[in-house]
Amino acid sequence: MARLEVRDVTFSYDGVTTVLKDIDLTLGDGELVCLLGVSGGGKTTLFNIISGLNKPQSGRVLLGGEDITGQTGKVSYMLQKDMLLPYRTVEDNVALPMIIRGMKKKEARKLAGEHFKSFGIDGTQKKYPAELSGGMRQRAALLRTYLFSAEVALLDEPFSALDTLTKSEMHRWYLDVMENLKLSTIFITHDIDEAILLSDRIYLLGGKPATLTDEIIIREPKPRRRDFNLTEDFLNYKREIISKIQV
Repeated sequence: MARLEVRDVTFSYDGVTTVLKDIDLTLGDGELVCLLGVSGGGKTTLFNIISGLNKPQSGRVLLGGEDITGQTGKVSYMLQKDMLLPYRTVEDNVALPMIIRGMKKKEARKLAGEHFKSFGIDGTQKKYPAELSGGMRQRAALLRTYLFSAEVALLDEPFSALDTLTKSEMHRWYLDVMENLKLSTIFITHDIDEAILLSDRIYLLGGKPATLTDEIIIREPKPRRRDFNLTEDFLNYKREIISKIQV
């Protein structure tokens, strides 16, 4: 059974103009699936439906076989910006989802603290977001996302604001975290290279209304070699995507 399924989802904001049409996708346990397409192509709208923020006109979203269509709080969702609160310490930012759910602050801090080392931010608990580098802020935000839901993470371009070297480091780090925690991820990006480097499978989203026009399986085993993006295999994947992506 797939960890997450989107079945035959169609959505329009005004009941007239269709934004998404007949969307079907699956996410397996421990898998990273990428949604790749042009800006304004419906990717974030699909995330809003999976997370329960929007309800489709037709179709269903299933988590572990359970229908969660229109229900919030079932999967975690991280936006492009880290959204860390500047007046809270890092540990209180990370623990916030559990505190909102009613857990006592001391207990939430303890639970969050158990993961600081594995997320590479041990020692930052009492610091404030302004004291962290961009990469460290993203690690803290990703830990907060994981603690919201340890099953499925929806990541909307989380590394887009980072410089090239930091982004490359974060890619390797996130794949290690996913493997260690058995986390399943759907990832939005406009960056073809990033999609190839991170993904097990890539869904191409395009057209008006947006549909899933193709699925590309990246067969390079993980962990991927550091020079994978310099290989002919990588370039072949990139050529294939460029030839198939729709505006």
